[in-house]
Amino acid sequence: MIKIDVGDILTLKKPHPCGSYEWEVLRIGQDLRLKCVGCNHQMMVARKSIEKSIKSQEKGKDIQ
Repeated sequence: MIKIDVGDILTLKKPHPCGSYEWEVLRIGQDLRLKCVGCNHQMMVARKSIEKSIKSQEKGKDIQ
């Protein structure tokens, strides 16, 4: 299991339809709430499917 924290920026293998590959983590748990960095679209995705599609991970600021 990959260590993912709130505020991290995940670069995925496939782009969002807006063209951005980067997603910000807003909520963690069994599902992750992600926000597209390009168009601010938010979605909930199962942790297992996201872990398979992560290309790189960048530590972001913690939101408090």
